Amino acid sequence: MTAGRPLRPPWAGPLGLHHPGSSVVHRLPAGLKLGLLAGVGVGVAVPAGPVTAVAGLVLVVGATAVARVPWHRTTRGLLPVVVTAAVLGAYQTWVRGPAVGAELALDLVTLVLAGTLVTATTRADDLLAAVARAARPLRHVGLHPETVSLAVGLFLRTVPVLVHVTGEARDAARARGLERDPRAVVVPAAVRMVGHARTTGDALAARGLAD
Repeated sequence: MTAGRPLRPPWAGPLGLHHPGSSVVHRLPAGLKLGLLAGVGVGVAVPAGPVTAVAGLVLVVGATAVARVPWHRTTRGLLPVVVTAAVLGAYQTWVRGPAVGAELALDLVTLVLAGTLVTATTRADDLLAAVARAARPLRHVGLHPETVSLAVGLFLRTVPVLVHVTGEARDAARARGLERDPRAVVVPAAVRMVGHARTTGDALAARGLAD
């Protein structure tokens, strides 16, 4: 505890966002939700103007409301995305005009919210099973669907580790008065992430999953 308040639990990452429920969104098959998420990604990649981008964002926010997912779960970790969207939007506004800048910023936020909605309304096991089913055609080129599913799961579980390690490196740099030196954060975080990757690789090899 600090100052009489309990410590905030570390972010569990995309696979730790599941919020049980019985809404229409919850009951949709995991494969369909992943397909719709892919459709959102395609829609984001196709320039359609800021009005369409606003409509897409409203649609995703509406779906989140229908799913009754607590907003503190949906918006947790969203601040860096909003800042990134604002920076990219400002740059594109300067280079290509305000319409393109606004569309890019809105599309990025929409895509992240859509991904959060999928993980919040779908169990991790169901998501990874859907990925494995979608990857079945890759058997013909010698890639096992289970390997693809495992890779996706490891990637998603690495995200919160990266966030946690970076936060600890930033706190350590601040304690030494080096918060303005990027190397004081990037180098320790990179070393720890390499160590985490090696430990994960050793664990997979010990289970015969690294071949």
